[in-house]
Amino acid sequence: MSHRLVVVGAGYAGLLAAKRLARKLRHSDVTVTLVNASDRFVERVRLHQLAAGQRWAAPSLRQQLSGTPVQLVVARVTAIDTTGRTVCTDGAPGAIGYDTLVYALGSRARLDEVPGAAEHAYTVADLEQAARLRYRIAEIASAGTVAVVGGGLTGLETASELAESYPGLRVRLFTGADDVGSGLAPRARAHLRRALERLGVSVHPKTVVATVREDGLDTRDGTSYDADAVVWTTGFRAPELARAAGFATDESGRMIVDTTLRSVSHPEVYAVGDAAAAVSVSGAPSRMSCQSALPMGRGVADVLAARLAGREPGPVRIGYAFTNISLGRRDGVVQFTHADDRPRRFVLTGRAAAVFKEAVVRSTVGSGPRGDAGSDGSGS
Repeated sequence: MSHRLVVVGAGYAGLLAAKRLARKLRHSDVTVTLVNASDRFVERVRLHQLAAGQRWAAPSLRQQLSGTPVQLVVARVTAIDTTGRTVCTDGAPGAIGYDTLVYALGSRARLDEVPGAAEHAYTVADLEQAARLRYRIAEIASAGTVAVVGGGLTGLETASELAESYPGLRVRLFTGADDVGSGLAPRARAHLRRALERLGVSVHPKTVVATVREDGLDTRDGTSYDADAVVWTTGFRAPELARAAGFATDESGRMIVDTTLRSVSHPEVYAVGDAAAAVSVSGAPSRMSCQSALPMGRGVADVLAARLAGREPGPVRIGYAFTNISLGRRDGVVQFTHADDRPRRFVLTGRAAAVFKEAVVRSTVGSGPRGDAGSDGSGS
């Protein structure tokens, strides 16, 4: 009987893992099944562009998998039965048995920390939410106000994209940090501040949002700001499926794994991407990012191919090369980093940075999920 290897989630890590596994195991008695809620590959690092009114074609998963023996099941995973080793879905075939499972269900916006955020805020964490924000922005584009909460990469890129695409839109960026770009080298931070000023984005540092309203937000110091839309970009959390199934997880719902990406509680299960609490080369938990997802997708395929062949693999190395920040379509910052994510002195800015980032984003689809080369860097 064939060994049943099931990958749930076709994001950057899951799709790359399924493709690489199919290639490495093509001469073995292993079936590879990929389960995903959509038949399209969502370029998550472009969702802020979708929210700003831009369009691009979402690649077909069937096209991405063309020429491989990977079996694609389009259905939403609703539960995992670890006793029966079964993935439960909301569509045919309903239940999918596995001998080895790769858990790659990604993450979603963290909306449970501030009252009103779940009810009133928009996000760019998934395709449906980004499309919902797009429609709202189109309604208020000529003279509205948008409050973007969160000064990380997603917040910076969303605020910049909206401001550039809709010059009549007033964009406010709220962050609890002392400044934006705190992890960047001084030159990169300076360019970032100049770009936001040029785009007309008003930055509110050291400002913690306490409540989100339908028509704005209130801060912890008692100040109220009106807004036609509040965009929440303060962080992400993994789905509750892993915790509900009884896997060992961290406070963000990510599956806790060892250095080979194997669950510490269920050795027949592996986790990759945002859904995995892996350890980077610095010893710190891996960032929820495409830049972490790609080496995990490649790594888990190599680990499983080795173990199924009776060999013990080495640890999966999760390191970093650069941080990309787009500031609209014609500007950006590329902060080159050490493998442990510390910034190097070398920084790319302006049009060159925008071109560099676009090339990297394209490579995550062209060279990453479609093949094995991948990219060690990503955008948001």
